[in-house]
Formats: sequence, C-alpha cells, structure tokens
Amino acid sequence: MEFWATHDSTEYIAYPKAKKVLFPNLKPSTRSISIRLPESLIEHLKVLANKRDIPYQSLLKMLLIEKVEEDLHSAK
Repeated sequence: MEFWATHDSTEYIAYPKAKKVLFPNLKPSTRSISIRLPESLIEHLKVLANKRDIPYQSLLKMLLIEKVEEDLHSAK
C-alpha cells in the first residue's frame, strides 16, 4: 500500500491494452425486494424446494436466473 502512495500506476500498467475479465465465482451483491405472489405458487415452490432439499427462496432465485438467461440468449 505504501508503494502506491508514492508511485503512479500508469508507469506500470498499460491501461489501453487492458482486457475486461470476469470473476464468475464472486458472489454478486444482492438487494432485498418485496414481491407479491399467490399463496398457491409459494406452496408449490416450497414443495419443489423440499424435494431438492434447498430453501424455497433459493429455488425461486435459481428458476429466475435460468429463465432470464434463457430469454436473453434466445433474444440474440
């Protein structure tokens, strides 16, 4: 940390040649939202989640991610 306090990174890094990288194993930040769902849907989610031995909210997130990615890929 002390080094960078007295040195300019442009002397060591070629920013125009930098490449964008992804870190797929990092946990994305999350934000809490409120959503109203029919009670029957919640009960069905709980049954499915119980079969997979995961919390129903985790199952809901997994299903949403799958559907969003599917729709994004098919839109291309």
